[in-house]
Amino acid sequence: MSIVCLIITLYVYVVVIRIILGMVIEFGRIPWGHPVRRIGDLLGKAVDPVLAPIRAIVPALPMGGMSLDLSPLILIFGLVLVSRFVC
Repeated sequence: MSIVCLIITLYVYVVVIRIILGMVIEFGRIPWGHPVRRIGDLLGKAVDPVLAPIRAIVPALPMGGMSLDLSPLILIFGLVLVSRFVC
């Protein structure tokens, strides 16, 4: 396994963990000083700059009182597609 494949795989894991932590933080009402929130903020700094251009192109889908952000799924799909060609 090349280093590029390893980096792509690890980044996909980071994106998935960011999605899960984002849901836990939003729906679990975790307080501001909690370590889970700090980890989520750290992962957000690694993932959100890559998601921003996708969010600019693909808006979130409105679903009643909230919206569904598809940009992480599009990013994961793109990373898996790239890894299929590179690895």
